[in-house]
Amino acid sequence: EMEDPLMDLVPPEEYVVLWSFTGRCSEEQLSISKGDQLMVHAKITPEWWWAELRGVFGYVPANYLSQGASEEEEEEDAWQDEEYYSTYGTLVGFFESLLPQKNAAIRQQIIVYAVEASSMVEHTRELVKQNACEEVVTVLQGRAEEIQLPEQVDVLVSEWMGNCLLFEFMVESVLLARDRWLREGGMMWPSSAALTLVPCQAHQYYSEKMAFWEKPYGLDFTPLQPLALQEFFAKPKFSHLMEPGDRLASPADVICLDMHTLQVADLEEMQGKFQFRLDKSGVFHGFTAWFSVCFNSLEEGGAPVELNTGPDSEPTHWKQTLFMLDEPVSVHAADRISGSIILRRNPVWRRHLTVTLHWDISGHTQEAAGMKSFPMWR
Repeated sequence: EMEDPLMDLVPPEEYVVLWSFTGRCSEEQLSISKGDQLMVHAKITPEWWWAELRGVFGYVPANYLSQGASEEEEEEDAWQDEEYYSTYGTLVGFFESLLPQKNAAIRQQIIVYAVEASSMVEHTRELVKQNACEEVVTVLQGRAEEIQLPEQVDVLVSEWMGNCLLFEFMVESVLLARDRWLREGGMMWPSSAALTLVPCQAHQYYSEKMAFWEKPYGLDFTPLQPLALQEFFAKPKFSHLMEPGDRLASPADVICLDMHTLQVADLEEMQGKFQFRLDKSGVFHGFTAWFSVCFNSLEEGGAPVELNTGPDSEPTHWKQTLFMLDEPVSVHAADRISGSIILRRNPVWRRHLTVTLHWDISGHTQEAAGMKSFPMWR
């Protein structure tokens, strides 16, 4: 057994292993299994930490670990509901949803149950009354998966989508509500969803966050680049607006969901494969992702309605999500970039996930391969 050279210098911290990892003895790496509890004695680099597992010491990959939560925190806050629902207790999100649209009042002989978990519920009731819709709309406060309805429904409507489609995992509440309250043969809106990916350039963002340190004001600040890499590229960039000229290939759907058949258990891990043939030469800085959802028609044979958050559509408040490589790669037209994307739900912080990208480059460019995991957000 190896001794820990830092045991007496640094107070150890307990972490939980999120995913299994097979270490290399020659590099003093520990082999760990999902669910293991280990002690971290030193955070040697942002990527590798010195840890102890059952009396054995070695290096472990930092992004495979979570500090977890106390039993009380896990019970009360693993879903971060107070934080999540409080964001919907303000008008900001509603302005973003309503301002781009020209809405007209549509009244039919229907019954609507409006379920709202946040403090916005009182304002919702006020708006229903203000618009003389009390006979149509009944406002219920609570979580969609917990409230009681007097009857099953024909259509279930929810705007559950988050960044990169699944972030915040509101979709779980929708699936649980579907299983309880949607009548057999009923309609889900959205009816289907797809996550889309494309390899891209990001010259401006790379220049602002990384190249900047090479000669600011004529001084060499390159020793700060590793810190900048961890600060700006370790996690995805939300609210990114990709310029049409920045895409290197035609986008492809990598994960597709049928909202009538999707199960809660499916949310723990989703993966898809991709193969892109580059349309032009350029610099491969990373991948851009966005989503689209379709609303099937209630009329037989009717055309579905699509909401697309991609760069070719009118901007939405989701915009796109940018995943930056650690090092850009010069690529050529007709090169191929193939690989996979994996979305893993955080086992502790249930509204969060990790996106892992694997890629291989072949063709005119010298063959290269890489892998990077991006926590969203923990």
